[in-house]
Amino acid sequence: MSASVIRRGLELFSEKDGAKHKQKRNSSSKKRIRQLQRAGQSSQSNNNTVKDKHIRSAVDEYRKKQKKSQLSSNLKYFLRTSSTTQKQHTAKEVQQSSSRRSCDQPDLPEAKPKETSVFTEQEFQTFQQEYFSRL
Repeated sequence: MSASVIRRGLELFSEKDGAKHKQKRNSSSKKRIRQLQRAGQSSQSNNNTVKDKHIRSAVDEYRKKQKKSQLSSNLKYFLRTSSTTQKQHTAKEVQQSSSRRSCDQPDLPEAKPKETSVFTEQEFQTFQQEYFSRL
């Protein structure tokens, strides 16, 4: 509120009370008006002027606003823990957390029958001797 509006309000208020109160109120109202004016002046003087403003580098401002990397502290935290999980537990977790759709399920390994040879080892050796002896 401006000082003039307050002054008008105090004048109207003092006219309603009468002349006696006007004299008493007049000195207190002037004090109040001065206080309000001083409060308005002090808020204006607190504003920074161009002269008081510090010039900062745009790069410094950008660096200040950037988030700090927490990678090193996170690595220290996770490497500090000495407990490691067993492979069977991790495999079970991965299996349970996989999607339920059939296209996301891994193919099951097929049991391959062992290859059996028609020839014995002794027959291979005889073949080898005959073949390489001709060369």
